[in-house]
Amino acid sequence: MVRIHHALVVAVVLMAAACKGPASTGSAAAPAPPGVAVVTVRPERVEVTSEWLATLDGNVNAQIRPQVSGYLVTRNYQEGAIVRKGEALFDIDRRPFESALAQARAHLAEGRAQLAKADRDIARDRPLAEQRAIAQSQLDNDLSAHDAAQAAVESAQAAVDAAQLNLGFTRVTSLIDGVAAIATAQIGDLVGPTSLLTTVSQLDPIKAYFPLSEQEYLGIASQVGGSGGPSRLWQASGGLALVLADGSTHPKRGTVLAVDRQVDPKMGTIRISALFPNPGNVLRPGQGARVRAQTSVRTDALLVPQRAVAELQSGYQVRVLDAGNRVTTRVVSLGHRVGSRWIVESGLKAGDQVVVEGPAVKDGALVAPHPFVAPAGTE
Repeated sequence: MVRIHHALVVAVVLMAAACKGPASTGSAAAPAPPGVAVVTVRPERVEVTSEWLATLDGNVNAQIRPQVSGYLVTRNYQEGAIVRKGEALFDIDRRPFESALAQARAHLAEGRAQLAKADRDIARDRPLAEQRAIAQSQLDNDLSAHDAAQAAVESAQAAVDAAQLNLGFTRVTSLIDGVAAIATAQIGDLVGPTSLLTTVSQLDPIKAYFPLSEQEYLGIASQVGGSGGPSRLWQASGGLALVLADGSTHPKRGTVLAVDRQVDPKMGTIRISALFPNPGNVLRPGQGARVRAQTSVRTDALLVPQRAVAELQSGYQVRVLDAGNRVTTRVVSLGHRVGSRWIVESGLKAGDQVVVEGPAVKDGALVAPHPFVAPAGTE
């Protein structure tokens, strides 16, 4: 019985050892390094495009103001419609000016009568004075009266001319061909030379104003004063494009019209004006837009996706892998943006692997890189 019991104990011990398995010989295995998406930067040829915020305005804007004071009695144009130069837009009450013209004409007639009387007096008294039948002073008085009457006639004629002009000014006309704005004065308003009645703007072509930084201006300054002047700026690359508020691009290309005479000391910018064809007057003054132009071509640009760049108060940083796939943070300086990528001016060299996506890890951490695939529709 003792032998049987001992055999059972041995069997139980062996079974327990078999169930337990081999003993652990070391610590747990290290976790796999996290995966990151990387791009390898290589020199590329890219067309560098710049954009500037722009405000549209009429090529010519004529403020329509009356030249005489009076009450508005009619509005003769359709607001927002095209008007022609010389077309009557408003009428001011003519009656006071017709009365003033009639009075001026009456004064002119009176002056002419006085002049005629002076002519007759001279014709009568000159022979008598030569015959010494009357004193010479009498003829001198006649001559002075004639000169005074002649001056009075000229003054009265000037008053008639002024009255006729003022009467004509009661019809307020357009100074240019263009689109007339909504009237700012209503029928029955008392208006004068300081009253703005409406504005007429030439919209084809339309003008765009946009600011250039002082540094950008220095890059084009040598081209401004030469043959062709400002209009030749950026023409070699197809001219200026106009990007509208809805993201669409105006179908017509523009040209630079003028570069302002001075740099704004507060903003550090200089104003540029450009002209864009505007068939159908689709574009209107006051619209916001962006002017875009190809400013240069880079043949050795290093580009990284925008999402690979971290912006800090001290500047911009990217994460780069070393030869052992360990992460290192580098400070970089950025240039222009090309699509969804940035041109890196310094901080990287050709062949560097830049982390685009992946978990945040400390410098020196080991990672498992795989190629970054840009989403469809991005560069």
